[in-house]
Amino acid sequence: MDHDAYTDAYIGGILNSVRTIAIVGASANQVRPSFFVTRYLIDKGYTVHPINPGQAGRQILGREVYASLADLPEAVDMIDIFRASSAVPAITDEILAMPVLPKVVWMQLTVRDDASAARLEERGVSVVMNRCPKIEYGRLSGEIRWNGVNSAVISARRPQLRSGYQSFGIRR
Repeated sequence: MDHDAYTDAYIGGILNSVRTIAIVGASANQVRPSFFVTRYLIDKGYTVHPINPGQAGRQILGREVYASLADLPEAVDMIDIFRASSAVPAITDEILAMPVLPKVVWMQLTVRDDASAARLEERGVSVVMNRCPKIEYGRLSGEIRWNGVNSAVISARRPQLRSGYQSFGIRR
């Protein structure tokens, strides 16, 4: 996998296929990017499980917060990492110790660890690095262009209005 250039089909396929997401490094602070991403993914219909040991047992956006991936009540399709690149190897160890591996490990903007990506891919887990699912969802759905941002997607089709908060989504 070329982690410097993901195709739209690869990213779109991931966003269309996952349903449950664990966000490692989720924040209860409303001005943190991880809070915005958590809210956005919930609004798009994903089941989101926040992971933050300092907030364990509390709630973020009405979702129970877990201390670690091992504490999750169900298997998840995707793990979104909102931690520094230096934390990724330990998180990868935790992921590979899970009884059911996720389909995808997504590392947020500026987060990259090629060695961890290789370990995950050897076990059949798809990896995305240095990207944000909120931005990619908005770009691929055409939603982001409504905000005056060039999405690099050219289409004569109007986005389909779906249920949820401004959901012109790509999910079916």
